[in-house]
Amino acid sequence: MTNNLDEKCIFCLIIKGKIPSFKVLETNYSLAFLDISPVSDGHTQIIPKYHARTIADLPDEYLRDVGPMMKKVAMATGVENYNILQNNGRLAFQHVDHVHFHVIPKPNEKEGLVLSLEQNWPQKKVEKEELANICERLKAKI
Repeated sequence: MTNNLDEKCIFCLIIKGKIPSFKVLETNYSLAFLDISPVSDGHTQIIPKYHARTIADLPDEYLRDVGPMMKKVAMATGVENYNILQNNGRLAFQHVDHVHFHVIPKPNEKEGLVLSLEQNWPQKKVEKEELANICERLKAKI
């Protein structure tokens, strides 16, 4: 099911076979292929066969297909530790305007995605009352 593809999008061109890739797994809705600039061996991109800039733009049937594919690819890497990364928008470090998921094996401390809680995961203190308010606000919009 290749729908809504964009002739200018590198991932859509990969889906159409106009740009070669190392396909790992393919379904009617999704394609998994090796990242050409991997963070670690087995670093795989999983993309829906539908051009959507963010998850909010992606029809649910495509999103439903991605979850099991991420699991299969992660398990196929043979490592116990891995990251699954997905970014939406430039401020969130999305570099290709097509929804994509990275499966990044973490075989040891030096390879794979490297994050430091002190440097890259800014945490803030939030009172329980504020958390309750945020929770209610989110639930009201779902």
